[in-house]
Amino acid sequence: MSLEPALQSIYPPMTKPEARSTLYRLIEAGQLAHKALLVPLLDRGLEPGDDAVIFVLHAELGANEDRLASELGIGTDVLQPRLERLIERDIIARQAIGPELAPGLALTERGARIREVLAANWEQLEEALFADLTDKKRKSLSKALKRFVDLLHLS
Repeated sequence: MSLEPALQSIYPPMTKPEARSTLYRLIEAGQLAHKALLVPLLDRGLEPGDDAVIFVLHAELGANEDRLASELGIGTDVLQPRLERLIERDIIARQAIGPELAPGLALTERGARIREVLAANWEQLEEALFADLTDKKRKSLSKALKRFVDLLHLS
């Protein structure tokens, strides 16, 4: 036995999670799905988070930097280096948008092709998740996950 004083934690010891518990499998599935979603991104020399820019610009059909930063929930100072890198890689371009021809951002042809690959990968993973479920059970699972996420956001 050591003569050094034993450190006591203020937190109770956490029990080992059951490898077969639903929560454990949900966490494992989420981590593996996240990795799988990153594969086509990383294969194209892009970084995590670049896909969010690509999807927002596709949905917005052009946006200014302030709106894009707001949609992504980040500051323009954080967004700027990402935009410059995506412009250098010919994924987005600065161009006039809207009837006023205001300065904005839009996907290039290459960016649109990359978005299609990313979206197809997302759809394949979602299909794999729902493959054995009826439409009714799909909706139930989606509602249950939304409720669970909402509860965790309140914590």
